Amino acid sequence: MNRILVAASTLVVAALCTGGPALARDQIKIVGSSTVFPYTQAVAEEFGKKGGKAPVVESTGTGGGMKIFCQGVGEANPDLTGASRAMKKSEFELCTKNGVTDVTEIQIGYDGLSIAQSKKGKPMDLTKEQIFLALAAEVPDGDKLVPNPYKKWSDVDKSLPDIAITAYGPPPTSGTRDAFVELAMHEGCEELEYFKKNKDQVKEKCTPMRQDGPFIEAGENDNLIVQRLDADPNAVGIFGYSFLYENADKLQGIKIGGIEPSFETIADKSYGLSRPLFFYIKNAHRNVIPGLNDFVAEYTSDEAMGEDGYLHERGLVVLPEAELKEMQERAKNAEKMAPPTS
Repeated sequence: MNRILVAASTLVVAALCTGGPALARDQIKIVGSSTVFPYTQAVAEEFGKKGGKAPVVESTGTGGGMKIFCQGVGEANPDLTGASRAMKKSEFELCTKNGVTDVTEIQIGYDGLSIAQSKKGKPMDLTKEQIFLALAAEVPDGDKLVPNPYKKWSDVDKSLPDIAITAYGPPPTSGTRDAFVELAMHEGCEELEYFKKNKDQVKEKCTPMRQDGPFIEAGENDNLIVQRLDADPNAVGIFGYSFLYENADKLQGIKIGGIEPSFETIADKSYGLSRPLFFYIKNAHRNVIPGLNDFVAEYTSDEAMGEDGYLHERGLVVLPEAELKEMQERAKNAEKMAPPTS
């Protein structure tokens, strides 16, 4: 019985990869990052306007998207996944294990990890050290670590507002969470004397976010965080720059080390929470799923990803021209990505 199932599964994959008409979907399936979602959705809408069948785009988070994307080749599996960080070595290995061995990686541009608040709130300027002390599960107390005792921003630093720490952020499955931990939490804790002396503890002790109330996981729906910030002037939220940009009428960005998030500060890396954004293409699906090649061409076009493209209008910090051309060639030629090193 097992041999029959294995043989049947092999035939399904083979038929898909060779263009079996009975198996091919007529609609592109996309999963992944909530940060990349609005950009992919914009391309899907434009693709539909130009006569293609608009793809189904699902916001699952970067980690969740990778897990689904790497489940296998076949009509039941998605064709692309968006990511707010690069694919991890462990995810690449999962893909390979499940027969997803030919993937193209495309960087679509850059994004800033915005920490934002309502325009009705008192403007804040935070250091990464202060962010870590406000949101970490454990913080230094002399020569040991203790459960985070800070309840107000003024407990962290007397120069900060005398209001309760309330921060809405992404869950562990989110690439935004991964990037925030790396760029804010790890770098913030490394500025503290305790971790300068105990560098081997940074990854283990500086990664967990506090779970005693001040940090609230808000799922993969960044629009929900925007709504909560608009309702609570004292709360802050963590999400991609595009959500701050699109809600500039009611939200303001919190400065990091005196620098506020903007197209310019994200592009020149002076804003300390800048990161690249990606999507990944399952090349075995390219000549089987109707419209997939055309959709990839639309996504990587000057009209979409270029300096005056419609994704920039949505908040994307665009690639320099030379990098854009490189990505366009990579997408056109279905260039196979190299295994990640970490």
